[in-house]
Amino acid sequence: MDLKSRAKWVEYSKAKDDMFAHTDIKQAPWYVVNADNKKRARLNCVRHLLSLIPYEDLTPASIELPPRHESRRYVRPPITDQTFVPDYY
Repeated sequence: MDLKSRAKWVEYSKAKDDMFAHTDIKQAPWYVVNADNKKRARLNCVRHLLSLIPYEDLTPASIELPPRHESRRYVRPPITDQTFVPDYY
């Protein structure tokens, strides 16, 4: 937020409150995310959005995989040459 926007905080807040008063209905609600802590805000938002989607567990039955066939002609590149998404969970 820049300084000019900060100076209009009250006007922006009033406009938002007026908009909510006229458009927040049970069939199409506005959801407010407490964003004082950005990381928690994002996680709470994702969790809330996912909670709105009907979920049916579609985990397939376990199967036994046959052994993989090894190829002596193919050598995989070193794992250190690849960029991985960090494991957070």
